[in-house]
Amino acid sequence: MTSVFAEEAAAPAVDTGDSAWMLISSAIVMFMFVPGLALFYGGMVSSRNVLSTMMYSLSSMLVVSLVWVLCAYTLAFGPDAGGLIGKLDFAMFNGVNGDPSGTMTIPHFIFAIFQCLFAAITVALISGAAAERIRLSAWVIFSVLWVIFVYAPMAHWTWGGGWLMKLGGLDFAGGTVVHILSGVSALVVALMIGPRQGFPHQKESMHNVILFFIGGMSLWFGWMGFNGGSALASGSLATLAYATTHMAASAGGIAWMAIEWYKRGKPTLVGTVTGVIAGLIAITPAAGFVSVASSIPIGAFASVVCYFGVHFVKSRFNYDDTLDVFGLHGLGGIWGAIATGIFASKSVNPAGNDGLLFGNPKQVLIQLLDVGVAIVLAAVGTYVLLKVVSLFVPLRVAADQEEVGLDISLHGENAYKTPSPAPAIAVSNRQPSHALVGD
Repeated sequence: MTSVFAEEAAAPAVDTGDSAWMLISSAIVMFMFVPGLALFYGGMVSSRNVLSTMMYSLSSMLVVSLVWVLCAYTLAFGPDAGGLIGKLDFAMFNGVNGDPSGTMTIPHFIFAIFQCLFAAITVALISGAAAERIRLSAWVIFSVLWVIFVYAPMAHWTWGGGWLMKLGGLDFAGGTVVHILSGVSALVVALMIGPRQGFPHQKESMHNVILFFIGGMSLWFGWMGFNGGSALASGSLATLAYATTHMAASAGGIAWMAIEWYKRGKPTLVGTVTGVIAGLIAITPAAGFVSVASSIPIGAFASVVCYFGVHFVKSRFNYDDTLDVFGLHGLGGIWGAIATGIFASKSVNPAGNDGLLFGNPKQVLIQLLDVGVAIVLAAVGTYVLLKVVSLFVPLRVAADQEEVGLDISLHGENAYKTPSPAPAIAVSNRQPSHALVGD
């Protein structure tokens, strides 16, 4: 994604084809988020916490959308103030309308809402690290603060004309802004809130692989709009991003399948879907800067990196990142950002830069700087914000609420109907029901 707010440039006319593509991309990204991410996360937790986990995603959409209009959008994409933050020109969407802005050929409205969805899903990703134990009120307050003080500055530095963009950093659709920020923030959240009861000795299996699969495939579908839409037009760049995204996902799925086949003797559906997501994460910063051929090793090696993170790093340091947000988004995003500096080529996209393989090793150093900045901002910002939130509300639910499950204790709802009690006239040798929730 390149800067579209060149103040000195005359705004071009709205292109209806580009506008239609961005409307479709925005709708696809919304579907990717809710229900996609909600189902993906919901299927992985226990049956007692399905609804609460989905509620984190839904509340992120609602809260971030309002904060985006109020101030976060202008902080991210308002006119640059010294390379550090956007000015308040677009506060309350003042000046955001149906006309194009800067070099865009789409209405400003579409761009602003498309970016709103990016911000909202980034916040929601973090919730996976503390699922089954974080208090909803604390999560809502944290969401408001995080999108303002962590996401908006990084988005401005990377996409809105800020200092990292001026240095030549490449992030087509959110390797640093979305995945590294969310992954590192998730690790901090998991460490500060602490592990679930019984962790690591009493681990509950994911309760519904079918929900997980539907959610994962919805994410893959949505990622085509996520990356393809980041071209901000319906031309050849969008088709490149579409192709590289699909191939990286396919390579990631095959690689994870092969790893499991070798190490476990059998591939799993859960692992293969996870590999697809790893490939999607890694290609995100590179999608519009690398060739289709390059996207295949990027996606395949992402599964190696993320498999190591999920199965070895987590067990070695014994932290309870419930849904492996850091292992996937954090480490996958770091690899993707570095890989962009290796495989990028101006022959593919003249608006980008050549990478290491095309005679420009400096690009790797710039990408490493981007990665380092994202890690530090996410780690420090998330730690400080959680400390602030904890001054007003507890971060974690009470022990008895966690034991009962957050669906009932926080929301008074149950995802699944419990069986009716057996009639009093039942014969004594009646077989016990195995339809209980969680069986």
